[in-house]
Amino acid sequence: MANAILKNDVIMAGIGGMGVLMAGKLLAWAALEKHKYVSWLPSYGVEKRGGVCECTVIFSNSEISSPLLDQAKTLIVFAGSQLGTFESRVNGNGIMLIDSADIKEEAKRSDYKLIKIPAVKTAHEKGDSKISNLIMLGAYIGATQVLSHELVQETVKKNLGKDDVTKNRNKEAIQLGIKLGSAAMQ
Repeated sequence: MANAILKNDVIMAGIGGMGVLMAGKLLAWAALEKHKYVSWLPSYGVEKRGGVCECTVIFSNSEISSPLLDQAKTLIVFAGSQLGTFESRVNGNGIMLIDSADIKEEAKRSDYKLIKIPAVKTAHEKGDSKISNLIMLGAYIGATQVLSHELVQETVKKNLGKDDVTKNRNKEAIQLGIKLGSAAMQ
């Protein structure tokens, strides 16, 4: 088993301004600590905010042939209203994590695990809507266990926030997400 190829691929999608690309960068930076090969590929329109955006993150112990993904093992959708738009992008037997706010339609497929995360609601309850992306990132880590909780928290601490208040808020957001993601897999 020591020579087994370990590869994780993720598509993160949402609306510009939601922190989708930052969450993807944070995941890639954390993965760099444990994996030799990591790619992060953003995709977005000309709008700064409000347009559809996504990124792919792939991390592996073997070379990555292409950073492009039509489908991924895990799909993280930051805007509930985009369930139908992105549902085709998750592999059969994969996982889709989606913010439970504003889901307007039912899933059309049943061959993957759908996990609804109240990221926006939780962020508002904590008084800071800007942390919903960290809650979603934490939920991914909690649901999949692909990287250690501590590694992701340390990566967020190192790369986001200059003051202790912000760093503590970010740490709490990741922890909340990890709990939500872990609980969803029970």
